[in-house]
Formats: sequence, C-alpha cells, structure tokens
Amino acid sequence: MLKLQIPKNRITMLARYLRDHFDTEQIEAGWEYLHKRRVEDIELKHGLEVHALVRGAKAYEVILDLESAVRSQCSCQDGDHCKHKAALVFALYVPYGRPELLLQQLKQAILVRNRQQQTRQTNRIAIKRHQERLEPPTPDQPPGQWQRFFDQQFYGFSLNQQQSIEQFYSSAKESLTPYGESWEPALRDLYTLHMLLFVMRKIEQFYSDTQASYLSYYIETGCKAVAGQCHEAFQQHLPHMDIAGIAKQYPAYWKETLALIAEAALSGKDSPLSWSTVYRGIWWRMASEPKWVQSERQRLQKLLGAADLSARRKDVLLLAEAHFTLMEDGDAAARKQLDRLSRKEPRDFFMYLHDCYRNKNWARMLAWLRWLLPLMQRAQQEDLRQFCQYWIEAVQQQEGDAEWVDVMVALLPRTYSFYTAYLMKSRRYQAWVDLQLANRVSPLELYGPDLAAVEKHDPSLTLPLYHQAVERCIAEKNRTAYQQAMRLLKKINSIYSKLQRQVVWEDYIFRLAGKHARLRALQEELRRGKWIP
Repeated sequence: MLKLQIPKNRITMLARYLRDHFDTEQIEAGWEYLHKRRVEDIELKHGLEVHALVRGAKAYEVILDLESAVRSQCSCQDGDHCKHKAALVFALYVPYGRPELLLQQLKQAILVRNRQQQTRQTNRIAIKRHQERLEPPTPDQPPGQWQRFFDQQFYGFSLNQQQSIEQFYSSAKESLTPYGESWEPALRDLYTLHMLLFVMRKIEQFYSDTQASYLSYYIETGCKAVAGQCHEAFQQHLPHMDIAGIAKQYPAYWKETLALIAEAALSGKDSPLSWSTVYRGIWWRMASEPKWVQSERQRLQKLLGAADLSARRKDVLLLAEAHFTLMEDGDAAARKQLDRLSRKEPRDFFMYLHDCYRNKNWARMLAWLRWLLPLMQRAQQEDLRQFCQYWIEAVQQQEGDAEWVDVMVALLPRTYSFYTAYLMKSRRYQAWVDLQLANRVSPLELYGPDLAAVEKHDPSLTLPLYHQAVERCIAEKNRTAYQQAMRLLKKINSIYSKLQRQVVWEDYIFRLAGKHARLRALQEELRRGKWIP
C-alpha cells in the first residue's frame, strides 16, 4: 500500500468528516479493511482529490475530495457514508499516527454525538408536550392520560439536594390527590395507584439522570429512602383495592395499568425500586381471574424464549414466571424454578415471608427461611435483619429452638446482635457469656442491664469476661490500658469477695503480677491499687 502524506489540516478535516457523518459500525469496518490491507493504489490527483481502490466483495473506486469531504464519492451502493471511504481516511492517517488510536477517538466522539442528539430529541418532545396544556384528570380519561398530566405538572422539576426528592413526593401527593377524591371508589383506588406509579417512575428517572452528578450519592440515598416510602404506601393501599372488580368494570383501564407496571418490572434495568414486588403483588391479587393470568403467563414464556436475553433481564422474567407457578402449583414448584436464577436477592422473597406471617402459616415460613439461608452470608444488613426477625416469629411457634440457634451461630458474627439478645431473653446466661468471650467483647462494652442480670443469676459466670478483658488491656502495654485493667481488677475482687473465694483472688493476683513482672508501669499501677506490696 502506497503511503501518501497529505497536509495535516486536510487529514484533520477528513477525521471530522468521519466523526460528524459516520456511525461506529462504518468506521470499525473501515479500520478492518485497512488492517487487512484492502486499500490499494492510493494517488493524489488534481491536487485536491485522493483516488484509491478498496477491495470488499469486489474492488470499489473511492475518491476523497480534500476541499469538501461531503463531495467524496465511492462506486459502491452503500450510500454516501460507506466503510470504503472510512478505510481510505484511515490509510491517509498512517503517516501521522496509529489508525487504531484514531478509531478509538472517533468512537468516543460518535458516542457523545449520539447522546447529544438523543437528548436534543427528548427535549424537543418534552417541550412540545409541555406546550400542549392537558386538562386535569377525569374518570372518563384512560390512565395513560393521567400519567401524561402528572408528567406535565412536574415538568422541569430539578434536584439540588437530598431533601428535594422527599419534597417532590410530598408535593406530588398534595397537588395530585384532590383530582380523584370525588370519584367512585374503584376508580379512586386506581387513580391513587397511578399516583404512586408516577412517583416511582420519577424516582427512577432522578436516579438514572444523576448517576454522573457530583450529588449522585445524596440523590441515590434520597431515592432509596423515598422508594421505601412508596413501597410501604403500595403495601398499605393494595389490600383495599378491589382488583377483580376493577378488571371487570374497567378492563381497558386495568390492561393499561398492568402494561405500565410490566414495562418497568420486566425490563431488568438498575433501579432503586423493587418493581418486581409491585408486579407480583398486583398479579397475586388477580388469582381469581384465570383468563388474565393465563394470558400474562403466555406472554412471559414468549419473552423467556428470546435468544438475546441479558442475565439480569432473564432473572426478572424467571422471578415473575415462578410467582405464577407459586400461585397455581405451590411454593415447592416455585422454589425449584427460582433455583435457576443467576443471582438471588433475599429482599425479592420477603413478600412470601410476610404473607406467611400475616396468615400465621409458620411451617410454610420455615420452608422459605431454610431455602433463603444460603443467601444470607452475603446479604445486606437490612435484609439480614428482616430475615432474623421473621425467623424469631417462626421459632416462637416451635417446640424447640435448636435450629434457630444453629442458624444464628452459622451466620456469626453478622447475627451477633440478634443472637445475644435472644440468649439474654431466653436466660441462657452461660451461652451468652461464651458468645461474648468468643467475640472478645469487654464487660465495659456490654449493655449494663444485661451484665447485671447475669451477675444477679450467677456472679461466677462473668469472671471469665473480666479475666479476658484484663489480659487484653495488659497486652496493649500502655499506661492508659493498665489503668483500665485496674478498674477491671477492682470488679473481679468484688466478685470473688461476694463468692467468698478470697484465697482464689489472692492466688490470681499473685500469678498475674509474677507473669508480667517486667512491665514496670503495670507493676506501679498494681502497687498504687494496693494489689501487691
């Protein structure tokens, strides 16, 4: 391949031509042609045109106009901006640098260009919608019209601090609720649900739009907090909805509502909201409508049959399909399907535990808890807290608590607070002391009333705790730690006196002083406390 060096300003103009008019696929294919040495017979003609042959399916003649790149020509049928022109531009760039680096620069620039175009298009659509003022919601409007009105009312709402998200939620409830207050009950309930769905959509939008913002941490925290409030409001509202009645009386409205929820729940995108919980909660209430359920199951199976599913999208679809299996065939069959998930999040299954708790079905709850147990070592702390609370409720209905204790021990140290509270509540003082010893917890760090309760039951049980704490203080080898050890020794002395075991105390303090005879500062503190002569 002949290397032709054109002026630097001309190659810069050609690179801009690729950046402004070509897609990523075209420039990648052009670079591939250069890499495979398919650009031949390069020559400069008339001072302002570069001619070359580029061999693809056949040889194509390419003419680059160095005065106006948009007037360039190619004998192929691929259109004005083809890979053959891109290949020749890369060939001309060789004297100035590595074409693969130019390729990466162009790909990044094209990505930015596409994003800017998409943003401009979105803004044009939003401005057009904003200019078309919508009428307030009425009962004879479909839910999609309500949602468009909600969007218009809060068009341009921006976030500048964490509290803004909570302010948005409060403002949305306050300004939108009155429109549906006088409607008949079924439609009023549906309208309230759509207000919640609107807030949830906006939270997701705020979360997505501010990922690269310097406020992203605060906004993400606020989004998750308000998302929790929305889920709580949804759980409170759902039992009051006559879903079967709405589906029969307003089938078109309900179909539109289900489509809105499914679009958010089955997309698989990252979100601070648990759309899957909303989706499954709604369909759980539709169990008495077999035609609706069967239609949705068939749609899910069709979606699951797609060949290009991402792991995350496949998981949300499997989670939805398993829920319908649970509704029709029971928990065991559903859990068998759920085992196919690539990633299980405990919070996705707490709705089943809550249903067991509400219906006091403790055997069923234990089955779910046992299935969830392998997930809990890597679970978030809030998920672990809920898991332990559900198990505490279930264990109170059992004859023994051996399994619960085994679970708490298996999940230590993360379950320390739950396990230590349970041992104290069940008055297993020896096991409680053993737990503190294993975790090397000083008596000075323990909850005072708990320690007092153990001492009242049997003062001797606490002695190992104090002995361990003294040794740990001495091991620090500094004056402050030695002084803390003296306070602990005073307590040990009082316990031995209460137990009338003064001889054992004297032997202990003698051995302690002898063991650490070389620690001069410790010896001084022992003499100051009058523990040794």
